[in-house]
Amino acid sequence: MSNVAKIIDIDPPYAVAGGEIVIDCNGFDTRDPSQCSVLIGDSPAQIVALGPRRVLAQVPETSGGVVDVRLSSKGHVSKPASLTVARKLAGDLHPVSNPAFDPDDGALFVTRSGSRGEELPVTLFRIDISGDVSEYSGDIPNPTGIAFGLDGQMFVTSRLEGIVYKLNPFKEAVVFARNVGVATGIAFDRRGLMYIGDRTGTIFKVNGIGEERAWAQIEPSVSAFHLAFGPDDSLYITGPTVTSFDCIWRINPDGDVNVFFKGLGRPQGLAFDREGNLYVAAALRGRRGIVRISPNGDAKVIVAGINLVGLAFSSAGEMAVVSIDSVYSLPTQIKGALLPS
Repeated sequence: MSNVAKIIDIDPPYAVAGGEIVIDCNGFDTRDPSQCSVLIGDSPAQIVALGPRRVLAQVPETSGGVVDVRLSSKGHVSKPASLTVARKLAGDLHPVSNPAFDPDDGALFVTRSGSRGEELPVTLFRIDISGDVSEYSGDIPNPTGIAFGLDGQMFVTSRLEGIVYKLNPFKEAVVFARNVGVATGIAFDRRGLMYIGDRTGTIFKVNGIGEERAWAQIEPSVSAFHLAFGPDDSLYITGPTVTSFDCIWRINPDGDVNVFFKGLGRPQGLAFDREGNLYVAAALRGRRGIVRISPNGDAKVIVAGINLVGLAFSSAGEMAVVSIDSVYSLPTQIKGALLPS
C-alpha cells in the first residue's frame, strides 16, 4: 500500500456544514485509525466511517466557498480535491419552507416562523445581494410559505390563521385570502392563479381577488405542504408523513393526482431548474441533503446537509438553502425555472 492516499471523487460535490460526504480514494492507510484524519479547508472533519477505498466524513463549519479536502495518515497527506461548501448568510432563524428571491432586485426573503402561536417581534427578513440582513416585517404570525406573483408582489401564508397576506411597498401585510386551512405551501401557475397547500390535505386554488375554492385532495402532512409548478404545468407537492418512504405528488391542470416519485425521507421544500430537474430537501437511501430528480425519475443527492427544509434558485445561479435555523448560499450555477409567463 502506498504511503500517500489519492482522492478519486467526492460525493456529493456541494455541502452545508454538518452534511456527510463520501470520499472515494486509493491507498489510504487505515490500519491505525487513530493516525487517520480528513481535513476540509483548514479544519479537521469528523470521520463517520473509514476504509482504504472510501471514507465518510462530516463537513465542519467553514467560511464557505471552494475548499480543499485532504486525507492524512501517519503524517502523509494526499493531494487536495475540491468541495464547494455553503456560505452561512444568517442564523437564529426558523424557516419551515422555501425562501424566495425577489425577481425585481434579487434580494432573498426568509422567515422566522416560530412555534405555533408564538409571538415574535420580527418574522420576515430580507437579505440583499451583498449578504446584509435586515428586518422586514413582524405583522405575520407563524409565516410559512413565501412566493412572488407574476406582478412581483410578495405573498406569505400564515399557518396559524389560515390567511394569505400580500406585502405592500410600505412593508405592510394586507390580508389577501382567508379560509385556506393550515396554510403552508404557496405557488403560482403560469396564468397567475395562486395555489395554497392546507396540510390537512386540501389544495386550494385562489383567484386574483382572493376568492378560494378547494381544488384537489391528497394525504395530510404532519408538518407542511410544499408546492412548485413544473415545466409540464403540473403542481408538484411534498408533505412529510410519519413514514421514511414518502412521495412527491403531481397534480395535472385538470386536478388529477398521481405519484411522481416515491422513496424520500421527510421531503420538504422543492424547486425546479431550467432543465426540468426537480430539487427537494429530503433524504434519499439514508443520505440527507438536497436531492435532484431528473424528468425521467433518476434521483441523486447533490448537496449534503442535515435539517434542511427548503431551497430557492436565483437568476444568477445561486442556490439558497435553509435549515431549521439558518440560511446558506451555494454558488452552484444552477439557474431556477423562469417565472411563468
